Amino acid sequence: MTQIRLRNSLTRKVEDFQPIDPKNVRMYLCGPTVYDRAHLGNARPVVVFDVLYRLLRHVYGSEHVTYVRNFTDVDDKINATALARKAAGAEGSLEDLIRARTEETIGWYHADMDALGALRPDHEPRATDYIGAMIAMIETLIADGHAYAAEGHVLFRVRSYKEYGALSGRTVDDMIAGARVEVAPFKEDPMDFVLWKPSDDELPGWESPWGRGRPGWHIECSAMSYELLGASFDIHGGGIDLQFPHHENEIAQSCCAHPEGSFARYWLHNEMLQVEGKKMSKSLGNFFTVRDLLDGHDGEKGIPGEVIRFVFLQTHYTKPMDWTAEKARQAEKTLRRIAEFLGADPLTKPWIDTRYAKPPQEFVDALANDLNTALALSLVHKYLKEQDEFKLVAALRLLGFNDQILVQKFSQFHFEAADNEFSSGYQLSTHGDEAQGYANRLNELGKRFSEIRKVAMATKDFGLVDALKVSLTEAGVEVRMSKAGVELLPGPDFDPAKLEGL
Repeated sequence: MTQIRLRNSLTRKVEDFQPIDPKNVRMYLCGPTVYDRAHLGNARPVVVFDVLYRLLRHVYGSEHVTYVRNFTDVDDKINATALARKAAGAEGSLEDLIRARTEETIGWYHADMDALGALRPDHEPRATDYIGAMIAMIETLIADGHAYAAEGHVLFRVRSYKEYGALSGRTVDDMIAGARVEVAPFKEDPMDFVLWKPSDDELPGWESPWGRGRPGWHIECSAMSYELLGASFDIHGGGIDLQFPHHENEIAQSCCAHPEGSFARYWLHNEMLQVEGKKMSKSLGNFFTVRDLLDGHDGEKGIPGEVIRFVFLQTHYTKPMDWTAEKARQAEKTLRRIAEFLGADPLTKPWIDTRYAKPPQEFVDALANDLNTALALSLVHKYLKEQDEFKLVAALRLLGFNDQILVQKFSQFHFEAADNEFSSGYQLSTHGDEAQGYANRLNELGKRFSEIRKVAMATKDFGLVDALKVSLTEAGVEVRMSKAGVELLPGPDFDPAKLEGL
């Protein structure tokens, strides 16, 4: 079996990865706070840990890996948005408006991360669904002397956990001297952090032994990871900006509430993202969301998700990543060369069955060496140069690229055929037997779409589903998806000729 090596932030060393149970490899990633669109920096950990997830599934088997990424859906920014909507006259209770906002934002997040080729995690817990687990964990911490209630708040006693600071490499006294901490009269120590805080009548809240309130940020991830992965699991990931205080606090409260476990054994942190050599910020005018890039912004054309992913993978996750327009142009150029080769006429190259292609061991070893995606991409270039379609396709798939979608999006032949050879303006109602033939074709495609969708639901890879839906929509087909299956109906702009490529 391939030996995976990972840089453990806790030990500051690259170590052999030895899972607690090879039949149940478990990974947790801190997910987004769903109050707005995900920006480009939010997307980097998603892509990094998506590659790790794919590697773990390849090495240990997809049925032996559990990946959890949460949604923080209780937050002051979410509350502020809901209050603003209510003040503007929106109907419904505050709770209804908050739920609507988080549902909307989660939908955006899924669409954006799907476009980057990221598999859906096995579990995507929402903080509001685990309030009971959080209250239970807080009660345990109080009972064991690690937390205390004060003026409607519950706070964690940082000095009760002797190992506090091991992840970030700082002592408590150093942290107090060098950090801005919230000063409150009810705190026993400046470094103590909030586990529970009160809510007034205008804010969402839940009944608890300490009054109506809501959880602090840190306790959310501890409770959700415990419920879904247990007291001990293998990998905890996130951006380097979360190392302190969020991850440090997670360790403290989790290890104190469940001393029988070790919480996470391996901690992985990706470095921050820059834009054209500068920190991304609204004040510099270089701040943009993933959707801004996908759809185009400031008069610039949209950038395909595959291009964004390719640029991300060029930089090792432990190094700061610099997003530049030139990198995006070069990435798209490379993807077009790959697509041209894969989509070339079979008469110009031998046909190879790549359905069950397995990546070369040298490629797997590159990723297994602390996710060396830059080396992996160099091997992709090598396989393309050698015109080794079998190795190329297998390598691309392990990196999270769908070879069929690449051909569809980036092959010049494909686009020329669509633009120049296909007719348009077809009206289904005017073609009798021919129309019935196309109706039968849509029925066949609908059944096939249903099969592909079932596979996507199992593998969490919706790339092909999304690509097929785009192609059908461009052909003027209305796609209706439900639990019963997929129904395809011709719309007013239906162009049956465009079905030929499907």
